[in-house]
Amino acid sequence: MWSGIDPKDQFTWLLEVSPAIIGAVLLAFTYNTFRLTPILYFFILLHCVVLMIGGHYTYAEVPLFDGLLGSERNNYDKVGHFFQGFVPALLAREILIRKQVVNGVHWRNIIVVSICLAFSAFYELIEWWVALASGEDAEAFLGTQGYIWDTQSDMGLALLGAVSALLLLARVHDRELDNLAVA
Repeated sequence: MWSGIDPKDQFTWLLEVSPAIIGAVLLAFTYNTFRLTPILYFFILLHCVVLMIGGHYTYAEVPLFDGLLGSERNNYDKVGHFFQGFVPALLAREILIRKQVVNGVHWRNIIVVSICLAFSAFYELIEWWVALASGEDAEAFLGTQGYIWDTQSDMGLALLGAVSALLLLARVHDRELDNLAVA
């Protein structure tokens, strides 16, 4: 609720929070038929919070990130792109394991990372299409802040997020998947 009250730019807010709203609807519809692990629900919620904060202020103007670590650039969007790899990696991993799509751990990890990179690239294309369609209003949504490597660093951070999720949470996630199978 807070995020939508007097955001910096209503159109940008809608663009930024729509993935969270769509995700919430999908989670509500699939809760009884394909319940996810608690750790995945937690990180989805955290990702939604990141999206809502970015939507409220715009990613280029989140107050806590102004001048953080001496940077002239507000790097809150980098947090969002890290989560754009981290959370989908857990989701893709869970679906692939539960649906038994890929049995080998190494191939599964490659496919999970590939899915996350494809999603990140697609999101960058969406940003580009919105920029073309909205003209001058695109800067708040794009949040490039004059950084010419913004698209590449966004995708790099999604890659880092995906790999981090796999390295840091695979064992915990496996335990929760085992508990889910028992329940």
